[in-house]
Formats: sequence, C-alpha cells, structure tokens
Amino acid sequence: MQIDKLRDRTVDQLFEAMLKLETVEECYQFFDDLCTVGEVQSLAQRLEVARMLRQGMTYNHIEAETGASTATISRVKRCLHYGSDGYHLALDRLKR
Repeated sequence: MQIDKLRDRTVDQLFEAMLKLETVEECYQFFDDLCTVGEVQSLAQRLEVARMLRQGMTYNHIEAETGASTATISRVKRCLHYGSDGYHLALDRLKR
C-alpha cells in the first residue's frame, strides 16, 4: 500500500498528536507552531481542490477559485482516483 512509505515512529507520533487535538482552536495553535503559514495554506488548498473535483468542477474553475496550479489540481485528482482514499475519507466525514 502507498501509505507504507510514510510509516515510521515519528510519523505515528505526529498523527497521534493530531488526533489528541479537540477543537479547531487547538489545531490552529498546533499547526501555527508546526508549520509555516504557507504550508498550512497549501494543505488547506489541496483539500479544497479535492472537494471541488469531487463536485465535478473543471480545472479552470478550480484554478480561478483557489489559485491552485494545474499541476496541484492534477496531483490531487490522481490521489482521488489512485491514492489511499484519504481525501474521500476526510471529505465524507466533513459532510456529516
């Protein structure tokens, strides 16, 4: 499986720390310390691109709305179709 390339003790620790966060405010605090503003915005942009692709929006529309490059949109689309279903899992749970 593709996710095995990520798997190690330090990544487990990171994900376990994220799962311990209880509020959006706590996430802001953690990610402010962990990442640059650009890194957080890039992650958020990719999730939004995935949401828009699932809704059937065109590359042009997504690019105009999010500012994402066509390379980013293409990469997210590839993950949606051939990835580990992480985008689908997260977006489905956000809909609930």
